[in-house]
Amino acid sequence: MAPSRTVIENCAIATVDAHDTEHPSGHLVVAGDRIESVGAGPAPADLADVVRRIDATGHLATPGLVNTHHHFYQWLTRGLATDHNLFDWLVALYPTWARIDEPMVRAAAQGSLAMMARGGVTTAMDHHYVYPKGCGDLTGAIVGAARETGVRLTLARGSMDRGQSAGGLPPDFAVEALDDALAATEEAVDTHHDASFAAMTQIAVAPCSPFSVSTELLRQGAELARRKGVRLHTHGSETVEEEQFCKERFGLGPTDYLASTGWLGDDVWMAHCVHMDDADITAFARTGTGVAHCPSSNARLAAGIARVPDLLAAGVPVGLGVDGTASNESGELHTELRNALLVNRLGAHRQAALTARQALRLGTYGGAQVLGRHTQIGSLEVGKLADLVLWRLDTLAHSTIADPVAALVLGAPAPVTLSLVGGTAVVEDGRLTTVDEDAVARTARAEARRLAELARP
Repeated sequence: MAPSRTVIENCAIATVDAHDTEHPSGHLVVAGDRIESVGAGPAPADLADVVRRIDATGHLATPGLVNTHHHFYQWLTRGLATDHNLFDWLVALYPTWARIDEPMVRAAAQGSLAMMARGGVTTAMDHHYVYPKGCGDLTGAIVGAARETGVRLTLARGSMDRGQSAGGLPPDFAVEALDDALAATEEAVDTHHDASFAAMTQIAVAPCSPFSVSTELLRQGAELARRKGVRLHTHGSETVEEEQFCKERFGLGPTDYLASTGWLGDDVWMAHCVHMDDADITAFARTGTGVAHCPSSNARLAAGIARVPDLLAAGVPVGLGVDGTASNESGELHTELRNALLVNRLGAHRQAALTARQALRLGTYGGAQVLGRHTQIGSLEVGKLADLVLWRLDTLAHSTIADPVAALVLGAPAPVTLSLVGGTAVVEDGRLTTVDEDAVARTARAEARRLAELARP
């Protein structure tokens, strides 16, 4: 049986393919869960099995946004410790985070996913590393929330085994034993990872950071990931304090230390990577190690400005990340397109740092590269999965910006008229079609209050 078709016409299209092909007025044909055609002008008039034909005049079509770094659980602790650097912020919030449980994490994941999806994210990522004893099935809660929302998910099953008594930052009751962490990570891979082309859920191995995990957890975590054929994720080179920690404890900078434990390679991506010298960038480029750039969080925590132009020039895969909503209260990835461009222009390269189209690429194809899914998503090309967004650009907010990509990246947040994941509508006219946004907000508020009560001294 032939798949049903959806036809989208009369919109500007930014394909973000290898040639940055754009059409001032073009069409897309979706057949089943794949892109069947994309090109200039109207779609063929004689297509069979068309169940929906959309006149997208006034819109820009782009690939769905791909988030490469997040901490969903932090949705419950937004607006706290607003004037702290990273280490002080972590110390302030770890005691609260160590009291999370399954209902809290489900509510936080629902809120985080809903906020991203309604803003054009079609592939989400969560790095979850806090597993208090007796907390329930947190991994299942996150995977279930993504399934309900209808977006693709890469869940990086994190872990911490270096508590305060061992020189780490998290309290001892918030960490796992080495063997327990590895066993639970392997179980998450075995239970939830899907390696297929159209996978909705994939799992990565993700010890939290050099200052919250042991060297052995990093080393054995890398071995586990490669034995299972999944990707590896951690935080790296986020702050000067982290660099000092690594040099004092291990006698190496963060990149060299992570390399010594097997944590460089084309199956690895790291969050932040703010404080990297030329040798670090060369090591990432040589090994194909990816970067999740989180400009808003880096600014919120005063971490610094990542050398994104230099990373890109060296050939390092770079995507965008929201990071946790306790350090990026908006929780929206499309705002990171703008912030990536603006923040990087404050760095050494100034106005030549990034263009609007490079920012869009970071949020789409770059993210797909970082997650190892660039053959499936991240650009609008025939045969790829039909993950795409229609951004409305004919409102007052964008009325005098002639270039649609500049309007999307530099202008006010554009409304999402339609977001498809594998050809299925997740957003219509700015509202989620899969979950009740108001109910998600009510549940999250209730769970945030419950967490605050539990954490009260």
